[in-house]
Amino acid sequence: MVFPEYRPRRMRQHETFRAMIRETRLSTEQMIYPLFVLPGKGIREEVSSMPGVFRYSVDQLVKEAKDCLAMGIRSVILFGLPEKKDGLGSGAYAKHGIVQRAVQELKNKVPDMTIVTDVCLCEYTDHGHCGCLAGQEIDNDATLELLAKTALSHAQAGADMVAPSDMMDGRISEIRTTLDEHSFHTVPIMSYAVKYASAFYGPFRDAAECSPQFGDRRSYQMDPANSREALREATLDVDEGADILMVKPALAYLDIISRLRDEFDLPIAAYQVSGEYAMIKAAAEKGWIDGERIMAESLIAIRRAGADIILTYFAKDMARLLAKTKG
Repeated sequence: MVFPEYRPRRMRQHETFRAMIRETRLSTEQMIYPLFVLPGKGIREEVSSMPGVFRYSVDQLVKEAKDCLAMGIRSVILFGLPEKKDGLGSGAYAKHGIVQRAVQELKNKVPDMTIVTDVCLCEYTDHGHCGCLAGQEIDNDATLELLAKTALSHAQAGADMVAPSDMMDGRISEIRTTLDEHSFHTVPIMSYAVKYASAFYGPFRDAAECSPQFGDRRSYQMDPANSREALREATLDVDEGADILMVKPALAYLDIISRLRDEFDLPIAAYQVSGEYAMIKAAAEKGWIDGERIMAESLIAIRRAGADIILTYFAKDMARLLAKTKG
């Protein structure tokens, strides 16, 4: 048999060759670890639908952040569970709200940790939607002021970056203007620019206790069938002042990550969401898959599609695997 001059298997013979020409790599610097914080003291409770993921009181959150930093995970994103909820989500922008207290404590106790904050109202409203209501409808424009107040309160507490996840029209412009007016010009906005109305969010809603009490979120989150619309959404956020564009979820939307990477020169983030994490964990616990390899393969796929940054609940697991591989 006559072979062509180039035989690809030559460079696959052993790990030294494979590592030498590997096109896509993972590192802990590329990952942001989501953390849930709630009122109280000494609390570290596991989320039943997300094995290995916990809700922390602020004192325990500090310990977790220190552990993360020691493992090389330098960035976290905070989601808060308030003591009380109301129709306007006032706990989101309260001066001494749970996220605000957590940010202050982390900046005091773990100053080298980069803190990103989720900016949304769904965890704080008694109806579970991402904005304030006018009857049974989300009042987009009235919500913008509340989102800007939330982002500002996070910046005042010491957040390094804010990440609006609400998908209201015009919120990036409102937040950027408010931050700039209060001299927070250097606080970047990581926009959930392309957030789909996905079924992959179920375990997160358990963790954050933020399921809608009526209806759903399809009037403001994107239709999973749409691709071109993602470019329009991202373009709006670029024009309004976003610094990073995020796609959420990740694995079912690798094509969207790739399209944004080709279209824009801003950093692209992708959120490997709770359902993606839970499925891999559950199948691994059943012995149906090799959990470590699937975890790594899924993260590589997200990077290969074009994401510069990955928000993932696997950050600590992947940090351990990377350390073991290097060792």
